[in-house]
Amino acid sequence: MKLSVRGEYALRALTVLGQSPRDAVIRIQAISEQENIPKRFLEQILNELRTAGFVESRRGVAGGYRLSRAPESIPLAAVIRHLEGKLAPVGCVSVKFYERCNCPDESRCALRSVMKEVRDAIAGLLENLTVADLVQRADALRIKPDLGLDYSI
Repeated sequence: MKLSVRGEYALRALTVLGQSPRDAVIRIQAISEQENIPKRFLEQILNELRTAGFVESRRGVAGGYRLSRAPESIPLAAVIRHLEGKLAPVGCVSVKFYERCNCPDESRCALRSVMKEVRDAIAGLLENLTVADLVQRADALRIKPDLGLDYSI
């Protein structure tokens, strides 16, 4: 699995929306500026997330976006699968996007066996992480203790 720029921007936008009060509507311009995401590209991404049911939109002067449900109920795996497709590093081990491989015998392929373990590890982690976890990490990383160290040397 390789996360594209589209996927990265989507997760960053969802983090911003997750940090906002539940009913608050956030303007695209605010997300774009905060996360340094091109506005037009962000519009496409948010529209795709809306179609998938991850966000809701409101039109008009007071318009913008908000999460369609609690951040704890949006697994990262679901978002990534929607935008990127498979989580598996190779198609022949993907559960939801299986692709026939060129191995003479899939059941005895050592590479496939290893890649299945990689897929299981990635999927296991991403299924259990949610937008709420991203918000929590973003908040924790924003609070950095000042240890009084001088790095200007």
